[in-house]
Amino acid sequence: MYNFIMENKWSILLVLEFFAWSVTTFMFYARYKMQSQFWFKVASTILILTGVIPQVLLGVVNFVATKEIDLFTLVIVLLIVYGFTIGKKYVQKLDVWAQKKFSK
Repeated sequence: MYNFIMENKWSILLVLEFFAWSVTTFMFYARYKMQSQFWFKVASTILILTGVIPQVLLGVVNFVATKEIDLFTLVIVLLIVYGFTIGKKYVQKLDVWAQKKFSK
């Protein structure tokens, strides 16, 4: 399993990113179109479970395997830093867009 992860880390990262953005879209849909706090919370939980945690674990596994900060580990760190800094502004813009789009 470990070898599979290391051999396919970029593909796994892309799948996780796609999944995370899909869940983000659903999260906004649940919040504004469905107006469901339950589904919004479910989507938020899934976002953490499919976005943040697995990506951090991928970075840790890669760092442990390579024992250096290579391009993959750097990309993971940059994604996390982006998400907690500049990315918040883009998510707020996306939130405004989703509110307008789904509230009609």
